[in-house]
Amino acid sequence: MNRNMEKEATTKKLPESEISPNEVTIEVIEKGELDGKVSCSKKKAVLRSSSVIMTLPSPLYKNNSTFWILFSISSTHPLILEITNKRIKTANGLFHFLLFCSLYVNMKIGIMNMVFWQFPMKFLLLLYSCFLSAVFLHIQGCVICLLLALGWLMAAYVRNREIRRIKNSMKAGNSLAFLSQDINELEHSRQVQLPRVSVVMPLKGFGEHNFHNWRSQITSLYGGPLEFLFVLESTQDPAYHAVSRLLSTYQDHVEAKVVVAGLSTTCSQKIHNQLIGVEKMHKDTKYVLFLDDDVRLHPGTIGALTSEMEKNPEVIFIQTGYPLDLPSGTLGSYCIYEYHMPCSMGFATGGRTFFLWGGCMMMHADDFRQDRYGVVSGLRDGGYSDDMTLASLAGAHKRLITSPPVAVFPHPLASDLSFGRYWNYLRKQTFVLESYISKANWIMNKLLFAVHCYLSWGFVAPYIMAVIHITSALRIYIKGYHQLEDTAFASGGMSLVILLAICTFIELLSMWNLTRREVTLCNLLSPEAPRLSLAPYNWGLIFIAMLVDNFLYPISAFRSHFSQSINWSGIRYHLRNGKVFKIERRNDMVPVKTDLGGKHLYGKKGAPRKASFLSSLGRNLAHWRQPKKFDV
Repeated sequence: MNRNMEKEATTKKLPESEISPNEVTIEVIEKGELDGKVSCSKKKAVLRSSSVIMTLPSPLYKNNSTFWILFSISSTHPLILEITNKRIKTANGLFHFLLFCSLYVNMKIGIMNMVFWQFPMKFLLLLYSCFLSAVFLHIQGCVICLLLALGWLMAAYVRNREIRRIKNSMKAGNSLAFLSQDINELEHSRQVQLPRVSVVMPLKGFGEHNFHNWRSQITSLYGGPLEFLFVLESTQDPAYHAVSRLLSTYQDHVEAKVVVAGLSTTCSQKIHNQLIGVEKMHKDTKYVLFLDDDVRLHPGTIGALTSEMEKNPEVIFIQTGYPLDLPSGTLGSYCIYEYHMPCSMGFATGGRTFFLWGGCMMMHADDFRQDRYGVVSGLRDGGYSDDMTLASLAGAHKRLITSPPVAVFPHPLASDLSFGRYWNYLRKQTFVLESYISKANWIMNKLLFAVHCYLSWGFVAPYIMAVIHITSALRIYIKGYHQLEDTAFASGGMSLVILLAICTFIELLSMWNLTRREVTLCNLLSPEAPRLSLAPYNWGLIFIAMLVDNFLYPISAFRSHFSQSINWSGIRYHLRNGKVFKIERRNDMVPVKTDLGGKHLYGKKGAPRKASFLSSLGRNLAHWRQPKKFDV
C-alpha cells in the first residue's frame, strides 16, 4: 500500500464454530489521505496476553476519567498505543492491567462482563492482585504518615508537660525553675553534697559553632565538683589551640584540661578518646558525662542529669538526651533535621527508653573502673559506635536507659552544609547497623535494617504514584480527552491522592508542633541565650527532605552492608564480624570539613592544596543555592 495510507482496526465476533477461543477476525480498513479511496481486507489473529486488538464500547472511554488517566499512563510506554475514534489498538499487556484497574474501580457490571470473556481467569487474578498491591501501597503510605504524626504528638505532649511545669513553678515564685523544680535544692548546704562529675568531650576539628558550644558546657551552673576533659588525637588538630585559648580565659573559674590521646588502633578514634578521658578523670568522680563537642548545653543540664541518676543509682545505667537540629537553610541541613525527627520521639518519653544518643551519655564512673558488663572491653576491642555498643550491653544485661524531659539540646548545623556532606553523614549512620558485639545484637541490627528500609521506601512509593496520577490527569485535561472536573473526585486514583495529601498535612503539622514545643523548652531552659525561633524553618524544603532522605536511606544502608568500610573524618574503618579490624589513615582521605558542624580538620600546614577553578565551579553548581544562615 502507499505510504500515505492510515489504518483503522476493529474486531468482529464470528460464530464459535469458525474461530478458536483465542482467535478474532480483524477487518483492516485503509484509507488514502490524498485520493480518498478505501480498501478493505480481513485476516485472523491469535489473542495473546501481550498483543491484542479489541474494540471498546464508547462509554468506557467517553465518560470515564479513570480510564483516560490509565490510558494516559500507558501511552507513555515505548510500545505505542494508537486510538482512532472509538477503536483502540494496543501492543502491550501493560494496558490490560491499567484497563482492568479502571474497570474494577468503577465496578460497572456490563463492562466487567465484556472483559471477563476476553481474558483468561489466571490473568485476571494476577491483574486483581497487582491492583490490590497498588492500593495497598497508597494506604500504607498514609498509615506511615499518621503513625509518625501520632508519635510526634505524644512526644510534644511530654515536652509540653515540662514546659507547663517550669512556667507554673515560675508563677509560684521560683525564678530558677529552669535549674531545679524545687528551689530548696539550690541551697548551698545541699549543693556542696552533690557528687563529683567528670565531663569527657572527644574533639575533632574546629568549626563556626564550637566556641559557643564549649562555652555553654564549661559555664554550667552545676553546684557540685565538676571537671572537663577535652580529649584530642594530637596537638596538630585545629581544635587544640582553639580550646586552649578558651580554657585560658576561664582558668580561674573552671577545672578543665586538654588531654592528647594519640592514635587509635583497635577501635574508632572517638571511642579511643573517650576511654583515655575516663582514665584521666579524677579518682573521686562518681558520674562521667560524655558529650559531643557540637552539643549546646543548658545551664541546668548537668544538674538535671545528676539528680535523676541520684534518684535510682542502682537501676539507671545511662542517662541520655537528643539534639534539636537548627537547619541552616540548605537542603542537606533539612535532610539531617528530617532524619533526626523520627528518632526524637524515642527520646521524648520523660523516662525509660530503648534508644541512646552518643552525643550525651551520663554513666557511673565505676562501671568503667571495674569494666562492669564488659563496658570497657566492648568499646575498646573493635568498637565502632559508642552508643550502639552501650545500648546493646544495656539490653543484654537488662540495664535501664532513661531520658529526662529536659534533655533536649539546640544543635546548630553548618551554614555551608552541602548535600554531599549530608550523604556522608547518612552513610556513617547506616554503617552503624553493621557493627555488633553479640549474636542477639546482630539480629536486632538486621531487623532495624529491614524495617527501616521497608518503611522508608514504603513512605516514598505513594508520592511517586501520586505524581503519575496528577500528571496523567493534567494531560487528559490539556489534551481535551474529557472534562476532568466532572469526574475527578469520582476517580479512585485521585481520591487516593487527596487522602495522601491530607495525611501528609497532618504529619507536617505534628512535626511543626513538636519542633515548636522543643524550641519553647530550649528557650525556657537557657534564658540567657539568644532566642530560638521557628521562623527560619522552610516547610516546603522539609517536605522535599522527607522524600529525599527516605529514598536515599535504603540505598545508603545497602551500600554500607556490601562495603563493610567507612571513611569517618579522614579515617577509614574496616569491619569484620561486626568489629573494627583494620584502620587506614591517609592524607588524601581527609575531608576539608566535617559533615554536620563544618569543622576544619587541617591546620595551616596540613591543609590540602586548593582545587582548580573548574572543579570548584562544578561542585558549586552541583550544590543547592544556599539561603541565609540560621542565626541563633
